[in-house]
Amino acid sequence: MASMMQPQIILLKEGTDTSQGRAQVVSNINAITVVADTVRTTLGPRGMDKLIHDDKGGTTISNDGATIMRLLDIIHPAAKILVDIAKSQDSEVGDGTTTVVLLAAEFLKEAKPYIEDGVHPHSLIRSYRTAGHLAIEKVKDLATSIEGKSLEEKKALLAKCAATTLSSKLIGGEKEFFASMVVDAVLAISNDDRLNLLGIKKVPGGTMRDSFLVNGVAFKKTFSYAGFEQQPKKFLSPKILLLNIELELKSEKENAEIRLSDPLQYQSIVDAEWNIIYDKLDKCVKSGAKIVLSRLAIGDLATQYFADRDIFCAGRVAEEDLQRVAAATGGTVQTSVNNVIDEVLGSCEVFEERQVGNERFNIFSGCPSGQTATIVLRGGADQFIEEAERSLHDAIMIVRRALKNSTVVPGGGAIDMEISKYLRQHARTIAGKSQFFVNSFAKALEVIPRQLCDNAGFDATDVLNKLRQKHASGEGANFGVDINTGGIADSFANFVWEPAVVKINAINAATEAACLILSVDETVKNPKSESAQGDAAASAMAGRGGGAMRGRGGRGMRRR
Repeated sequence: MASMMQPQIILLKEGTDTSQGRAQVVSNINAITVVADTVRTTLGPRGMDKLIHDDKGGTTISNDGATIMRLLDIIHPAAKILVDIAKSQDSEVGDGTTTVVLLAAEFLKEAKPYIEDGVHPHSLIRSYRTAGHLAIEKVKDLATSIEGKSLEEKKALLAKCAATTLSSKLIGGEKEFFASMVVDAVLAISNDDRLNLLGIKKVPGGTMRDSFLVNGVAFKKTFSYAGFEQQPKKFLSPKILLLNIELELKSEKENAEIRLSDPLQYQSIVDAEWNIIYDKLDKCVKSGAKIVLSRLAIGDLATQYFADRDIFCAGRVAEEDLQRVAAATGGTVQTSVNNVIDEVLGSCEVFEERQVGNERFNIFSGCPSGQTATIVLRGGADQFIEEAERSLHDAIMIVRRALKNSTVVPGGGAIDMEISKYLRQHARTIAGKSQFFVNSFAKALEVIPRQLCDNAGFDATDVLNKLRQKHASGEGANFGVDINTGGIADSFANFVWEPAVVKINAINAATEAACLILSVDETVKNPKSESAQGDAAASAMAGRGGGAMRGRGGRGMRRR
């Protein structure tokens, strides 16, 4: 009897929430599906936009998967993995963020019945990894290279890739206008990997077609002192001096103490301060520069001094703008005005200050290095311009990837259908349960063309049957959904292209995420972490309240 009485073993703190086993895997899959349903309707040229209202009163209108996932503030631990893969897709290739989320969710949705029937998750994971590897190899086989084309041909091809990306965005109505602008901007920075050399400046007002590209640098007029309006606002082939020093009289930061034996010596100290600033300004003028830019302040004395000598100056220039000017003009940022030689001065063909909407812009064009460009975006509402900037960022990333990897695949769900057909055929050669799992992976890939049809209001079943028949015939590898007619069309012939790296990265990331979720069979939620957060918030509120009480008491009562 005594041997039957087992003592209760307590491993975890009281209140710790644990859930494990098959039910936990299914629960995680359900959470992932709910998150994917949020962004599902944003896919493709007929995708809808989401309006997200945050706790600070800000609103964001977007159909960019990564932006929506970031702003949703998801707390479910498994669902957060979708946020991570959307972020990685965005940083790696710039587009396909909604695609990667949908694929991961669909892989898991197809796996769910098998998990409920008692299939071990690792059997699924093994088959999914094999299928993912085969799918990526097939994408590489089907990809078409754009290498060896002339510059004009390459520009036209890249513009098609950019237009495909922009067609699903808010600015899709002007995709041809922006596609050529994006291609010119990316080619301007050539092989440089630094994306910050390509600036996007937003100016509310006007229409989208008022946007323009500057083959050089443009930035908003900085804070200026009296005398600024007397300076020339246009130069031809000027020399440019870039500084990282203050050009103004300033008081001592520390408590400086000077002891004088003779009061007349005080004037000599004041004169010395003025001589130091005048000496700096003289050296700037003698350098031969006609434009002086500084990251730090250029005071009213210096502004008037330069104006009297027909020199343009701007202080408090943003760090990234100054670096882009340096890269474009061939100048070097100086931390001293001593020994300024010609080699450190930049140059450009034309400098001018131009009015753009309600803003004034300093524009440097015809730069010798030429490895920078600026897109000045116009538009109505602020939210619209913000979304246009995100859309252009995606298009820029896509063109850069296409330029670097030089292979494209047909879009519109064509590549997904072809891989699906290939995997179905491959599954028939596999003996055992793996055949079902690879087949499920193939079926999951059809979510892209199906969702494109649903979002456009077409009959997805009808269109998918046509696509399956066309791809099975062996002649329809490039056929995808025709968004305009609701039928099927040759995506490649219609110039609906995307870089192969986008699809490869999406399949890879989605497969890894699905395998990761399937491998988790227990979730432990520590109550201490939740109570710690609550205690921290409570103590912060108490601290604020206590401070306020002390403040009120201190004003009326004498301290003891």
